Amino acid sequence: MNRGWQLGTGLTLTALAGYVDALGFVRLGGLYTSFMSGNTTQLSVSLAHGDIRHALMPMLLLLGFLVGATLGSGLSMVTPPRWATSVVLAYETLLIMAALALGLPTPELGLASFFMAMAMGAQNAVLAQVKGFRAGTTFVTGALFSLAQKIAEAFTGKGPPLGWLGDAAVWGALLLGAFLGTLAYGRYELYALLLPALAGGSLAVAAALLAARARIAA
Repeated sequence: MNRGWQLGTGLTLTALAGYVDALGFVRLGGLYTSFMSGNTTQLSVSLAHGDIRHALMPMLLLLGFLVGATLGSGLSMVTPPRWATSVVLAYETLLIMAALALGLPTPELGLASFFMAMAMGAQNAVLAQVKGFRAGTTFVTGALFSLAQKIAEAFTGKGPPLGWLGDAAVWGALLLGAFLGTLAYGRYELYALLLPALAGGSLAVAAALLAARARIAA
């Protein structure tokens, strides 16, 4: 896979993560489907207040993310490297479709949110490393700190003047995805999951075709 493919895939997946996270945030009234640091804090606060009922949902989301990430990582390990990206992306797409299928008839049970968290955990098994910055993950705290470091390097002359653009693009992709996810959920509710499912499935097919072409060429 060339640099352009890695860059496009990574930023698309980052935007997808922001989209799904915002959708889950609005649906759950302040919890996250990909930002597990926030859910961990929510869990701790609820437990400290003795509020077991409000601790259950962040606990469920953390479990979903962990299970999804474990299975996604396992798939990437046992699949031949050439096909790993397409397999994990296909797995993520199936999880998003499961969230939609289960969430529509039972909106009060949080099943959709559990599978959304699984999908976001799985996505982290597809890491697009592009010349010094990482896209495709479901959180950007590290990218934001790296952005600050590279801006400082640019100002002090210890790094390239535009070396911060990659990390800025990662943060911007998550921001744009979350913005679009909020708008989409407001209009289509859970049917808004069709867009990330389509995006993930399309990337899985594209990755498989690229892998097949590379195999034929070899």
